[in-house]
Amino acid sequence: MQIYMQITPQDDKPPRFYNLFIQQDLLGGWTLVREWGYQGAAGKVKREHHDSLEEAMDSLMHCRDAQLRRGYRVVFARGEGPPA
Repeated sequence: MQIYMQITPQDDKPPRFYNLFIQQDLLGGWTLVREWGYQGAAGKVKREHHDSLEEAMDSLMHCRDAQLRRGYRVVFARGEGPPA
């Protein structure tokens, strides 16, 4: 599952992005990866480890909802699950 979101600021700054995706680790757990920053610049990355895919999906949806409340919009989503 991956969700890519963007927000365009009112000033002359480039658009900001927020990328969420889930990947399985080597030990059978699941990792939610969050990337964010300005388009075209190095952003920040945070990884959250979860024991189950369901926990990782819940965390992804929670992060998605928080960013939607802040004004981000979904640019694209792929994988299983509701995009927005």
